[in-house]
Amino acid sequence: MDKTRVWSGYWISGGTDPAPYLRKKVVFDKVPEKAVCFICSPGWHELYVNGIKADDRVLVPAVSQFEKHVSYVSYDLASLLRDGENVLSVLTGNGWYNCLSKTHWNFPNAPWLDKPKMLCDLVCDGKTVCSSDDTWKSIPSPILVNQLRNGEEYDARQELPGMLLPGFDDTAYPNVSYCNPPGGILTEETATPCRVIKTYTGKCRELDHRTYVYDFGANLTGWCEITVEGPAGSWVILDYGELLHNNGSIDREHISCYVDEGPFQHDVYFLKGEGQETWHPRFTYHGFRYCQIFCGNGAKILDVKAQFVASDFRETGHFECSDDLVNKLYQCTMQSYRSNYTGIPTDCPHREKNGWTGDAQIVAETGLWNFDSVASMSNFARLLADTQRPSGQLSGIAPTAGWGYNWGSGPGWDIYLFEAPYRIALFTGDDSLFKELLPSMEKYLEYCKGMSHGRLVNFGLGDWCCFDRDLMTPPEMTSSAYYLYAAKLVSKYKPEYASLADEIGNAINRKYYRGSGIYADGQRTAMACALYFGFAEDSDLTAQRLAEAVRKKNHLGGFGIMGSKYIFRTLCDYGYQEDAFKMLTATGYPSFGYWVKELDATTLHETWSSGASQNHIMFGDFAAWMHQYLAGIIPLPETPGFRHFRIKPCFVSGLDRVKADHISPFGEIRVRWERKNGKIYFSCQIPEETTADIDLAGHLFESKSGCVEYEIPSGE
Repeated sequence: MDKTRVWSGYWISGGTDPAPYLRKKVVFDKVPEKAVCFICSPGWHELYVNGIKADDRVLVPAVSQFEKHVSYVSYDLASLLRDGENVLSVLTGNGWYNCLSKTHWNFPNAPWLDKPKMLCDLVCDGKTVCSSDDTWKSIPSPILVNQLRNGEEYDARQELPGMLLPGFDDTAYPNVSYCNPPGGILTEETATPCRVIKTYTGKCRELDHRTYVYDFGANLTGWCEITVEGPAGSWVILDYGELLHNNGSIDREHISCYVDEGPFQHDVYFLKGEGQETWHPRFTYHGFRYCQIFCGNGAKILDVKAQFVASDFRETGHFECSDDLVNKLYQCTMQSYRSNYTGIPTDCPHREKNGWTGDAQIVAETGLWNFDSVASMSNFARLLADTQRPSGQLSGIAPTAGWGYNWGSGPGWDIYLFEAPYRIALFTGDDSLFKELLPSMEKYLEYCKGMSHGRLVNFGLGDWCCFDRDLMTPPEMTSSAYYLYAAKLVSKYKPEYASLADEIGNAINRKYYRGSGIYADGQRTAMACALYFGFAEDSDLTAQRLAEAVRKKNHLGGFGIMGSKYIFRTLCDYGYQEDAFKMLTATGYPSFGYWVKELDATTLHETWSSGASQNHIMFGDFAAWMHQYLAGIIPLPETPGFRHFRIKPCFVSGLDRVKADHISPFGEIRVRWERKNGKIYFSCQIPEETTADIDLAGHLFESKSGCVEYEIPSGE
């Protein structure tokens, strides 16, 4: 993070307007060869230069813990400036910075809460030629309301023709005011920016002559862009959701429960009455599959498109196989991951939009296998560190306005501080983030020491969203296991923590090992936890007991989000890959397949019963499992970054074909295997400057870079 930039500008604000334009004229005798505009605006903003939006980023910048750090962004303006008069116009909104509506999470009482504001420097050919000061003008925008969880209202009648262009007379408008900075250290934006990554067209159903419901065929994050016509002052109301009532109208009861003030996922557009008008919101986003649109006072809908807004990650991986259900589950996971990464990783894109750390840590590997998410994951790890209290305690959500310390946090969630840097180092070979955050990690471990009793810690949510809470693995066991894991990760750099990890493992065994391979009360998550974190007394016997428990449940689900990470992996690690695959492809209730087969899911659900959010990512680790076990691509901690790695596919009988790719720091890794004519035909592509150990059902090979092919008997 760059914290060294020296600013020439001052913090300015447009006053009480909910989303003012901050406008400045700049005159050039000669167009500069290089022109970079630096803007820090803690609420989201859009920059226009001579009426043209500076770039295609949206929801800029990513949220931060504003009293600790505030992100600034830069724009290359060389192609947009011209000789003579130029106009910079910055539309400033509330974003996360000024969340005024009352919700469950206390953001209206955030320590940083304030009106939209901005700091700006325009640097041309190495010289600062324009900065934010009190000569800028404040001009009201047509945005009447913009709130993160409520929505946006826009009155096109209040547009000022030519206001964004040179030549507009702005003398009648007030100058901006100087204001206080947000409080945090200014740092250059490092998160991958959000953009419109895909556009959907929908099927329309008319409820009555003025109300329409559009089905876009997929759950997504973003907004609708509408094209309308009608008389001046007519209006269009857009309400977003992911379920419908039996009569076809939108149903949002399951996701609107925590927004206690104002509307929910609700946009309004007032027409100016000048022919066709196209509009979409700027400073809010929604989670939805359906949009219900009401046309008032003669407004007419001409076109509706859903714009999918997310962090614009480059794809770095793909998985495909011969089983259609598995492919669908993989696609649901990808859609959920993208839907829940809008600057930061969120739990859901509608009900909360919060940066829940437990969800993020569970699917850290899913992100790294499939997307270039390193920059954004690093940004979020730093954001989480910014929530740390002097005691070492972390919040369960980041950012936080004070909520999330005494409910929702705990080692299974807080582990993101450790897990993200570790996995980034494993996948890239770069451990600089781990070293950077090591002091925060040590502080957290000391906090856990103070919370422990006999080396066990008993705070946190545990195996969240278990189907039957009465049968959930004790949170003390899973929280203590993550405490062990954190100490083990830190021990690589601070060896004194290795003995702490051993002591925690011994303490878990003393309390929760029942003998005969059984942990706790024989819950699947409990036994898989002991195997996953490496403290099982008799790992082979515990794996056998796990497989027996999975079969007893007829390979159905019902475990919580922690079990969803441990169980698939540990079954395969101990030779029970057939059971793992049957569990993935089960379609009875409860199961992942049930969501797809019976409920037409396009994203992963929050609960097995599907009674809550339909777009959560926290069960989505099995997409990483597909790469690492079905395809068998395994990064090795001793040679991080895939300089040397292992390939060990699980040739499960339920599959006839697997294709998987991953772009490593050295190039693309490809694995293909196919069962045909009594044999398995295997091939892989190993990048230059790397090597791999290949284990094909016990047939061991070593290979240098290049394309390699083998065939083995299908029955092995």
